[in-house]
Amino acid sequence: MNDREKISPKKQMGPSGPFRGVVEKPKNFRKSFMRLMKYLKPYTIPLILVFSLAITGTIFSIIAPKVLGKATTKIFQGYLAKKFFPNAKVDLSGIMNILIKVGVLYGFYALFMYIQQYIMAGISQKVVKKLRTDVMEKLTRLPLKFYDSKTHGEILSRVTNDVDLISNTLNQSLTQFITSIISIVGVTIMMLTISPLLTVVTISILPLSIFIITLIVKKSQKYFKLQQKSLGTVNGHVEEMFGGLVVVKAFNREEKSIKEFEEYNNELYNAAWKAQFISGSTMPLMRFVSNLGYVIVAVAGGIMVTKKAIELGDVQAFIQYSNQFTQPISQIANIMNMIQSTVAAAERVFEILDEEEELPDPVDAIELSNVDGNVKFERVYFSYRPDKKLIEDLTIEVKSGQTVAIVGPTGAGKTTLVNLLMRFYEIQGGKITIDGIDIRKIKRDNLRRTFGMVLQDTWLFNGTVRENIAYGKEDATEDEIIAAAKKAHAHHFIMALPGGYDAVINEEASNISQGEKQLITIARAFIVDPDILILDEATSNVDTLTEKYIQKAMRNLMHSRTNFVIAHRLSTIIDADMILVMNEGRIIEKGTHKELMEKNGFYAELYRSQFLGAYV
Repeated sequence: MNDREKISPKKQMGPSGPFRGVVEKPKNFRKSFMRLMKYLKPYTIPLILVFSLAITGTIFSIIAPKVLGKATTKIFQGYLAKKFFPNAKVDLSGIMNILIKVGVLYGFYALFMYIQQYIMAGISQKVVKKLRTDVMEKLTRLPLKFYDSKTHGEILSRVTNDVDLISNTLNQSLTQFITSIISIVGVTIMMLTISPLLTVVTISILPLSIFIITLIVKKSQKYFKLQQKSLGTVNGHVEEMFGGLVVVKAFNREEKSIKEFEEYNNELYNAAWKAQFISGSTMPLMRFVSNLGYVIVAVAGGIMVTKKAIELGDVQAFIQYSNQFTQPISQIANIMNMIQSTVAAAERVFEILDEEEELPDPVDAIELSNVDGNVKFERVYFSYRPDKKLIEDLTIEVKSGQTVAIVGPTGAGKTTLVNLLMRFYEIQGGKITIDGIDIRKIKRDNLRRTFGMVLQDTWLFNGTVRENIAYGKEDATEDEIIAAAKKAHAHHFIMALPGGYDAVINEEASNISQGEKQLITIARAFIVDPDILILDEATSNVDTLTEKYIQKAMRNLMHSRTNFVIAHRLSTIIDADMILVMNEGRIIEKGTHKELMEKNGFYAELYRSQFLGAYV
């Protein structure tokens, strides 16, 4: 799937029924549907109450038109009698009693619908709350390889869009589905009690409605698919152009960008107007069929009234029922498609819940209390894919307090080494030990508390500077936060911010510079006071003065600890106790900077290319 296809909007139903969008179907409807229903099982009794209220209320609304028809009959009979007998009176008292009954029926209908909707809203939100909690808890237990194989947008869509679709369906469609079925059955029964002949006439029009709906769905679906594809292309182009606006302007490509946009926009226009026109023709056509039925019923009913085969009020009631007859059929068709899309959404959520989790800690897992920082890789094997080996027979021994730099080209396995050390990935052979203890025998959370990380890609959340620094230590005091900031050489710029330590860093952390972000992450590492430190050099995107501050802060942080430094600028690791040169998962050279330069091998060539490159 390319980037533009990923940006396509969520598929959903339109306001006019099932034919206003592309219906997404699940791979295994029954399995996913039954699994979703398990989330409703704890609410069986409230659901029974909801359905009972919905059914009872619907029955009241079905009975009301026939009762109202009796009032029409009384009025007609009264005025007809008055025509022949001037002293005759219309039975206003009887009519008023009928109207009160109708009012009571509709009143109970409204009350029952209100109560069932209130209860159902609570049930649906509790179910969705449980589902969201399950997903979030699951996401925290998934290994890093899961996130490496999925885009952030895809995961976010499943947690938000898909869960919201489930919420909407549970809140509206389930009870609506029941009431629609009851309406069809009830209305049919009521029509049969009034006139079997008129009922047959009304039902005979139904195949025409189904034929029209089927024809429109078939015609509109292909245009809706094309519309969604074109919309994704337009959105992708716009995002791409505005994301790289500086480059577009620098190379004078505005006209080409506009021309491409016009082409994509025209494709979207052509697909969209056809889709909307065809689907929009449904309502007029359905209204025509409904009015056709209305005319037939009115004419036939009028003839039957003149022959005294039926009362006038019953004709009025029947016309109301005939209008009500087609509506629940359209609702059921819409709901069935909604359920299809909802189960497909649930299926995607369940895929996350079924993902393989991180290996659980062994029952006899230990916790480290005092860590010296001796780290050893013993004949370690690891690969991301079975058909492509990455790390083979890797052996490293790092003494407490040493600084080990890891260098090499992209894809050499530098970051993988760190991921294995922190058990973000599990090794497939050999072992890694800390102070002689296999890391697989150490509780995972305890192991990770042993490490502190300062990465090249800084991560700050939407909150105050104080909260971001204290992120690594829940009970951090104000003095500890300030002390950590001072050690990281961040205190001076923090105090210059509006609000100081209470200054809010926005969601993208765009209100502070790249270097300031890095200093805050270093302060965060200081406050944790880790036994072993992992540094991914992060000075390539900052100015020279800020770089000096960061390097000074890093030297303070590295003092008296075991340090692993993933180096990009080789000039920054000249003083490392050991430099590991990696290529294709293997350590091809090892030694100090001086020793490696004297060998005049891969490292020396790499160093000279960087040094000379700076002056080219």
